[in-house]
Amino acid sequence: MQSLQDHPFSQLTPDIIMDAVESQGLLSDGRFIALNSYENRVYQVGIDQETPIIAKFYRPERWSDAQILEDHEFSWQLSDKELPVVPPWRNSQGETLFEYNDFRFALYERKGGHAPELSNLDHLYVLGRLLGRIHSVGAIQAFQQRPTLDLESFGWASFKLVCEHIPASLHTAYSSLGRDILDLMRYKLDSYGHVDLIRVHGDCHTGNILWRDDHAHFVDLDDTRMAPAIQDLWMLLSGDQNEQKRQLQELLEGYNEFYDFDLRQLQLIEIYRTLRIMQHVAWIAKRWSDPAFPIAFSWFNSERFWSEHILTLREQFAALHEPSLTIYP
Repeated sequence: MQSLQDHPFSQLTPDIIMDAVESQGLLSDGRFIALNSYENRVYQVGIDQETPIIAKFYRPERWSDAQILEDHEFSWQLSDKELPVVPPWRNSQGETLFEYNDFRFALYERKGGHAPELSNLDHLYVLGRLLGRIHSVGAIQAFQQRPTLDLESFGWASFKLVCEHIPASLHTAYSSLGRDILDLMRYKLDSYGHVDLIRVHGDCHTGNILWRDDHAHFVDLDDTRMAPAIQDLWMLLSGDQNEQKRQLQELLEGYNEFYDFDLRQLQLIEIYRTLRIMQHVAWIAKRWSDPAFPIAFSWFNSERFWSEHILTLREQFAALHEPSLTIYP
């Protein structure tokens, strides 16, 4: 594991954070708060006699400038359509991506709120309407630089990385199960045929939705990519199949007011759920040299964790054999 001093983010000192913000003509009042973010570093920075601003410093070498700017452009396209997203701040030259001391960063308006209540069907209806509007814009054009959510990048690449980290005592069990799951998902995707891809939020969980006064704001499009529409919907479902059906019915009632959802995509839910589970574990393994990760995920290298992960994948393997969720139009 890299030491704190060796990691690139170790150079991101309070002075550099303040100086970076002030390089864009804003006057800091010297106060800042580190916000909950592991992939990047995100801070609330006080601005003299103004509302605090959010500064996001991008992880070096993760995205190219062109990929970040596509994220920013999509955010502004949504905002220009009066959708409740939080786009990056523009300076007087219209720029949204800045650099200071070799750190690339963007600034955002601060928005308050809490996670929506997914057990509340009214909340789901509102979220469905908003996602329908977001996807109607996302379908207008394709990303040229951002990645696609696919079996290779989220599945096989994650599997190969985890094979290098899992304890030797569990390697055979994991590698055998992982290959079986990936082969099954390949078969299912081939049987499904063409998958319509659009620009999606990409990480649409409740932590990236701020709810306040019966309104929602979507934040953090850092994982936006090309994917099927269902990717932004299935993460809002929970509970048993009957509960998920009720939730999905409410989501789609709002969604279909603005964009037609292809019910065939319900066949993809367990595939994309499995890919997310595999990718999340691989993400922690890939970032283990970042000193923030062993602190936040101290359980990660334990035999118990890996045993539970294998159990989760076995449950997903069973779920992939079950009939898909169905609702009727």
